[in-house]
Parts: sequence; structure tokens; C-alpha cells
Amino acid sequence: MRISETESTFNPESEIRNKKGVSMKMHRLLALVLVLAACAPVPAHASDPVGIYAVVEKVVFEPSESAPERIQIWGAFALTDGRSGDGYLPAQRGYLYFTLTAGKEDVCRKEWNDLKAVAGTTQGVGFGGRYMANGRVRKPGEKAESPDVYPVMMGVTRMGSMHNQPQLIAELRQALK
Repeated sequence: MRISETESTFNPESEIRNKKGVSMKMHRLLALVLVLAACAPVPAHASDPVGIYAVVEKVVFEPSESAPERIQIWGAFALTDGRSGDGYLPAQRGYLYFTLTAGKEDVCRKEWNDLKAVAGTTQGVGFGGRYMANGRVRKPGEKAESPDVYPVMMGVTRMGSMHNQPQLIAELRQALK
């Protein structure tokens, strides 16, 4: 039998199946689903940019409140672990001791006044930056000497419900007890 030009041996209704009986349509559908899944948007979770979370009990300006060059910030602190993400070191009670950042003295003093304003309120605040030097928490009995440079980044921010902040606030308040 000879096939004429108008006749065809291709039947669109038929499906070609492999040895296990899976049709080519199924292979194509599976490939399409995998491509779409790979291209689907994934919610991004940016790193928490804050370097220090704190509940401030009091601040001490040195040499004077009217012209501070250094600050002691007393309370509980959770410093960044310095890695990408939301990791912080365990909350510690003590104080941070800072000196002005050269060239940013006015910014430092404004932020220090913000810290003074929240002192004694149990309000959680954040300041400093995740990938910068943020000083160290000093023990309450440790002598105030060799201050760290104050970490100017994005100001003093109030803690809320972002990232892991509610848990950090609870840990900071617990460290004060």
C-alpha cells in the first residue's frame, strides 16, 4: 500500500510510550512543572542589620553631660555574632563603653541622647551594625578604660516584632533580673 500525499501515518490521538508505559506527554508535563518550580519566587529573608540589641538601664556621659566625649551604657546587651543572618550572642548584663567616632561627633551625641531617653524604660533598642566593630560588654565591676569607638550605622531603633526581636527582648529583660 502506498501512502498518498494527503494521508499521514501520524495520529495525534496516539501517544508514544516508553518501556515503562509513561507517555511523552507526561515527560513534557513533568519537565514543565520542574522548570516552573525552579523559577518560582522564593521569599527572601535579609540579614538583620543591627549590631547591638539592648535594654538600657542608665547612661553615664564623660566628662560631662553637656559636652560628652565618652559614654557608658548600662543594661543588658545582645551583640551580633558577625555572621550573615539573625544570629546574636547570648544576652549579657553589664555596660558598653564608647568614645566619639572621629568626624561623626554630632551623630554620636544625638544617638547617645536617644539612648539616654530610653534608659530605665525596659524598651528594647538596636544600634550599631552587623558587620562592624560593636565594642564589647564589660562586667559591672570592670574599670571604665580604653573605650571602644562608637559604631555609627543607622541610628537607634526601637525593637518590635521583626526577625527574632520578641525573643531577644525577653532574653535582654531576663538578663536584667
